[in-house]
Order: sequence, then C-alpha cells, then structure tokens
Amino acid sequence: MNNSIHGAGDRELVLAAGRAHPELAEAVAKELGIALLPVSAYDFANSETYVRFGESVRGTDIFLLQPHTAPVNQWLMEQLLMVDAAKRASARTITAVTPFYAYARQDKKSRGREPISARLVADLLRTAGADRIMSVDLHTPQIQGFFDGPVDHLWAMPVLTDYVRTRVDTSNVTVVSPDAGRIRVAEQWAAKLGGGPLAFVHKTRDVTRPNTSHANRVVGDVEGKECVLVDDLIDTGGTIAEAVKVVLDAGAKSVIVAATHGVLSDPAAQRLSECGALEVVVTDTLPIEPAKRFGSLTVLSIAPLIARAIREVFDDGSVTSLFDGNS
Repeated sequence: MNNSIHGAGDRELVLAAGRAHPELAEAVAKELGIALLPVSAYDFANSETYVRFGESVRGTDIFLLQPHTAPVNQWLMEQLLMVDAAKRASARTITAVTPFYAYARQDKKSRGREPISARLVADLLRTAGADRIMSVDLHTPQIQGFFDGPVDHLWAMPVLTDYVRTRVDTSNVTVVSPDAGRIRVAEQWAAKLGGGPLAFVHKTRDVTRPNTSHANRVVGDVEGKECVLVDDLIDTGGTIAEAVKVVLDAGAKSVIVAATHGVLSDPAAQRLSECGALEVVVTDTLPIEPAKRFGSLTVLSIAPLIARAIREVFDDGSVTSLFDGNS
C-alpha cells in the first residue's frame, strides 16, 4: 500500500502519527487508503523523546496525528517534536491533528495568577512549525482563536446522534445538559433527535478543587422520558454519574450518556458502570484500555470523520460541509 496520496499538481498527502493512539492512526490511514509514514520514536533513559521520519517528507502536505491522552505532557511534546522535524525536513504544509486537545479546559483565568494553558498549547504548536490544527469537539469554541492560523473544528455529533437515534424512542426523548453552560449543544442534539424538550442539571463547582462538582437538581421535565445526557468529555466520571442519578431520581424512564472524549481517569469506569445509565457512548478520540471498559460502554469510531476532513483540507474543499454548516 502506498503511504501517500497525490493531488493536483505536485501535491502529496502523507499521514504520520505518534505513539499515543496507534489504533486510531491505523484506522484513519485505512480510511484514506494509505499506509502510515514510518516514524522512529523512543524515550531516552532520562525521559527525553526522540523522533525521526523514516522517509523523506520534502514538499509534502503532512498530517501529524496525536491525541493528547495521558500522560498528556509526554504525548504533547512528542507531537511538537514531530512538527519541528517536519518543518526542518522541508514539508510543504504541516497540520497537527489533535483529536483531543491538551489543556482545553484551561481556556480562561478563573482566578488571578493563573495561566491560560489552552492558549499556550496553541502557541507551542505554532512556534514548532504547525500551519494548521485539526481537532474534535474543543471544550470551548474560543480555543480556535488562540492559534494564529486555520483551525478545523470537527464535530462528533453526527457520529454520536446517528447511533443514539437507534437506541431511543425519538418521540419520547429529552436531551439533558450536565450544566447550564452546555445548553446550546443540548439544543443541537435535540434538533438532531427530533426536536424534543430540553433539561439541564443545576450544579455547583469549587474552582479550587479539580474534578469536583455537585449536582443539585434537574431544571426541566424528565419524568417518564428516555433521557440523553450529553457532554464533550468524561474525565473522572463524578459529574456525569451524579447527573445520571439526579435525572433518574426526577422520574426519567432511562438515561443514555453520550460524550465525545472518553478520558476515563480513575475511578470513572466504576462510577459509570454503577450510576444507573443504560449505556455510556463515547468515540475513540482517546485510547481506552481494556481495564477501563465495562459492560454498558460503547465506543464509536471517529476515524471516518477525521479521514474525510483530512481529504477536504488536502483537496482545498470545505470541512464545514461535513457538518451541515454546524462547524
């Protein structure tokens, strides 16, 4: 199998990946119909990282795929080194494909003397030599403005809604947001699932305590409804597990959880398997090891979406067209 796609003129698309999520990289390459560019990557004894492309990338449009999964700093640094290597090897354009973008939740200052870490990540990628960023469901859309160049913000919603629609009675669905801040996303979900009612969980959060919040009550009618609780990511699972219990206590017939990014830091798997949700649906933007998988977990492939977006970028097409204008 060739490891490149030739476009108009002398343009050539190649795909390379770091070590963070080889299964996703292989799946994207398969969707594109090419082999991954060979990459040599390893760690020195003191934990420094070495990378080298096994073939020339001179004049290519190179896409460097690496989700920023745990350990986040290691895989972010590896991607930065790959970007730098591609720049120094005279690639024509460099796109950093980050299905899960590091530090996205630190997109503003909640208190004084804090960094805006999401902006720093964008600056690092730009300084390393990235011409473009491609990511899936950024925690907040404003992160697109942190990068001085094009940002392709892909939405996993079509992947998730197509599946969830087969699991619920769309005439009896209420879409639930885990907090008031994501109502807009819940509205879009409701439109995709037939225009049913909305609800949200009122919660409080202590900004001095990470991964901690308290679900208080449901705002909206969920009694007798098949509820779909939607969020962009699930980390330790505390917020989602509490929200599921609050919705069920309010009389919901059932709850399906749907989120793009399954971070699933401990003890998420236990919390989610015991919270009462009928099913927890995520995509494979991040690797989910066997120990974190449980009976009610469903993992959908994001590879076709990423591959289509890569082709649109390479062919100077419209990434927006993949989402019916909702990008």
